[in-house]
Amino acid sequence: MDRSGIFAGDDPFAIARAWLAEAEASEPNDPNAIALATVDPAGLPNVRMVLLKEIEADAFVFYTNYQSKKAVEIEASGKAAFVMHWKSLRRQIRVRGVTEREEGPKADEYYASRSLKSRLGAWASQQSQPLSSREHLMAEVAKLTVTKGTHPPRPSFWGGFRLQPVEIEFWADGAFRLHDRFRWTRETTLDSWGIQRLNP
Repeated sequence: MDRSGIFAGDDPFAIARAWLAEAEASEPNDPNAIALATVDPAGLPNVRMVLLKEIEADAFVFYTNYQSKKAVEIEASGKAAFVMHWKSLRRQIRVRGVTEREEGPKADEYYASRSLKSRLGAWASQQSQPLSSREHLMAEVAKLTVTKGTHPPRPSFWGGFRLQPVEIEFWADGAFRLHDRFRWTRETTLDSWGIQRLNP
């Protein structure tokens, strides 16, 4: 099976990091944006854009409010999926897997790296809950600015999720819609990867 060029390598996370690095040079906005999919208790899917913050040695990491709809659905199922799509590169990566919280020092470090307004916003927003007006939200931010100061701690209800994949698909545009697709799969996160070339 020919996996030369952009598909070469025996580590899918290294390939993903290389593709993201290329996108950072060509995408005009948010090259780390992912469309994150979850399911509700009835099995109805939800999808929304979030920012991927790290590709670890064996997982993909993003952050959110643990009381948000996405987090509640992730916690209930223990699973999630996402796709990253770069128009400038004509490539995408599709990922499916199991999840766990990231709420230790790494979450603290990332929270502290955000702008002060973003940190206060994390405290102020009751994410996914009804909001009476934007004015109410801004008043809450103003109140927290006084009470939390310039070094607010990370809220206990805000942190990360680590998605450990059991499937990763790399897709690149091909002439005449004859795209190149390689799917990496494993039964569990402890197993070794199998790789298949797929029809476009």
